[in-house]
Amino acid sequence: QVQLVESGGGLVQPGGSLRLSCAASGIFFSFYILGWYRQAPGKQRELVATITSGGSTNLADSVRGRFTISKDNAKNSYLQMNSLKPEDTAVYFCNVRTVGREYWGQGTQVTVSS
Repeated sequence: QVQLVESGGGLVQPGGSLRLSCAASGIFFSFYILGWYRQAPGKQRELVATITSGGSTNLADSVRGRFTISKDNAKNSYLQMNSLKPEDTAVYFCNVRTVGREYWGQGTQVTVSS
């Protein structure tokens, strides 16, 4: 059973940084895409960043140059968020996709406010 557990969210001032972690277990398929998504109040969930099993990354235009996604050999993923803005405030979810299957974590709140 795949399990994803996010951590690292919290309250940060504009311009600050946070590092989100997604602890993964049960991922035994060789091809997968790890992703981070976010959902702000009243808005649809949106893609933030993805990284493939081969290490290719993709970032949303709104975070490119400020956020970085990475992973380790245990298939945990990380989202380094720098130069945070109030509009980055949202619940952040980690995700893993493979052929025919998709799994989500429970989310972690990120609030950017002075």
